[in-house]
Amino acid sequence: MKKPQLRTGLLAAALAFLGSWGFFLFAYPYHLMRREQLNLFLFDGDYIRQTYHGLGFLARFVSDFLEQFFVVPVLGSLIVALLLTGIGVLVYRICRHALGKWPSLAVAALFFGWSFLRETGNFYQTRYTVVVLMYLCCVLLALQFRRVWLRPVAATLLLAVGAWALGSPFHPNYGKAWGVPRFDYERVFGLDVETARENWDQVLRLSEVDLYMEEASYCYNLAIAMKGRLGDDLLNHSQNHHYALLFPASSENSIFTNAMVGEVWFHLGDMTVAEQSAITSLQASPKHTGARFLLRLARVNLISGEDGAAQKYLNLLSRTLFYGKWARSMMPGRQDEAVRAQLAEARSHLTSKDFVHQLERPREILLGLLEADPDNDLARNYLFCYDLLCYDLDAFMQEYEQHRIDARLYHEAILIWLSQHGRLTPEQVSFFGVDLATVDRMNRFGRTPTKYKNTYWYYYLKAMNAQ
Repeated sequence: MKKPQLRTGLLAAALAFLGSWGFFLFAYPYHLMRREQLNLFLFDGDYIRQTYHGLGFLARFVSDFLEQFFVVPVLGSLIVALLLTGIGVLVYRICRHALGKWPSLAVAALFFGWSFLRETGNFYQTRYTVVVLMYLCCVLLALQFRRVWLRPVAATLLLAVGAWALGSPFHPNYGKAWGVPRFDYERVFGLDVETARENWDQVLRLSEVDLYMEEASYCYNLAIAMKGRLGDDLLNHSQNHHYALLFPASSENSIFTNAMVGEVWFHLGDMTVAEQSAITSLQASPKHTGARFLLRLARVNLISGEDGAAQKYLNLLSRTLFYGKWARSMMPGRQDEAVRAQLAEARSHLTSKDFVHQLERPREILLGLLEADPDNDLARNYLFCYDLLCYDLDAFMQEYEQHRIDARLYHEAILIWLSQHGRLTPEQVSFFGVDLATVDRMNRFGRTPTKYKNTYWYYYLKAMNAQ
C-alpha cells in the first residue's frame, strides 16, 4: 500500500474508532452497561467447559468474556469501538483485492455503519458483532494464498469451520439485521442500571426530562423515596394511576420490566417478592443468567438468614473479575462489623407472612410490612402514595391519622378530604398540621388549576372530571 493510501486508510479508521468510542461512551453507555448486567463470565475451568461447547462456542466465549468489561463505561465503549473499527478495516482490506481505494473505502464505510447501527439495538448482544468480525477474518485469511485456485477452497474450509465455531451472525431478537438508536430507551436503561446500583442522585439527574413511561416513573419514585421526598415530589413526574409505583412480578411483563420489579420490594423489606423477581428475571433473560440477579439473590438470602443459599450465589460471584472482591467480603463468617450492622438493619423490616400469591394486592403487602416494623417509613410513604394514586382518600386518612408524616402532597390530600366531609375549618386544618400557606395555595389553585399541575389537587381533579 502506498503512503498516501495508507494515510487515508489510517485516517478513516481513526475517525471511525473515535466516533464510535465517543458515541457509546457519552451518548449511549447504558445499552452496554445493561448488557453486562445480563451476562456472567466465571474464571473457572469446569464452568467454561460446561458452558462453551457446541455450535457457536467460540463466539459465545469471546463475547461473554468481553461483555464483563462493560460494567466500566470507558472499557465497554472502547471494546465496541475496536470491534466496529476492526470490521471496517477488514472489509477495506478484502475489497482492495478487487477494487480501488475509494470504492473500497465506500464499501468499508457501509459495513461499518451497518454494524454500528446493529450495536444500538435495545437487546443486541456483542456476540453477533464478534461473529461478523471473525467471518471477515476467515475471508481475508483465505485471500492471502498466492494461487488463485486455492482461495475459494481455503475460504470454503475456513467458513465451514467458522460456521461450527461461530454460528450465525443474526438472531431474530438479539442479533437483528438492522438497528436504530433509541435515545428514549437509552435513558430508561440508564434509570434501570442506576437504580440497580442504588445511585439515587444519578437516577434523579436522568429523570429531569419526563419520558412518560411507567418504567421511568417507577425508578424516579424509588429514588425520591430513598431520599425521603416521596410525599413531596411524587407528582413532579408523570404517574399512571398506581401502576408506576409498584410493579407485580408476572410472566406477562416484559423481560425489562420484570428485572425492575424486585428493586422497590427489596428496599421495602419484602425479600420473598424480591427473590421471586430475581429468579423470574434469570429464567427470562437471554442467557438465563446475569450478574445483577445473582447479586440480588445473594443479598436477599443474606438478609433472610439463609446463609447456605447465599453462599451458593456468592461462590459463583467470587469467581468473576469485577464482583469477586465484594462476594468474598460478604461470605458468612468473613463479614466485617459494618456489613453485619447493615444486614441487621435490613432484617428489622422483614415480615414473616408469605405474600407470593398476593402481588395483585400490594396494599396488603405494605400493611404486612408495617405490622412487622411500624418504623418502616419507606413502606408507610409507599402506602400513603398508593392510596392517593388510587384516589382512596378514606383509606389514606385512616392510616394517616395513626401515623402522620409531614409532606406537601399529604397536606393537599387532607384539605380535599376535609372539604368533602364539611370539616374544612381553621381548627381542623390546624389539627392535621396543615399550614395556612397550603390553604392559600388551594384557593389560588381553584382560580387557575393549570398553574399547579404537580399538586394532588390537580391529579384528583383530572380523575374526577374524567368520570
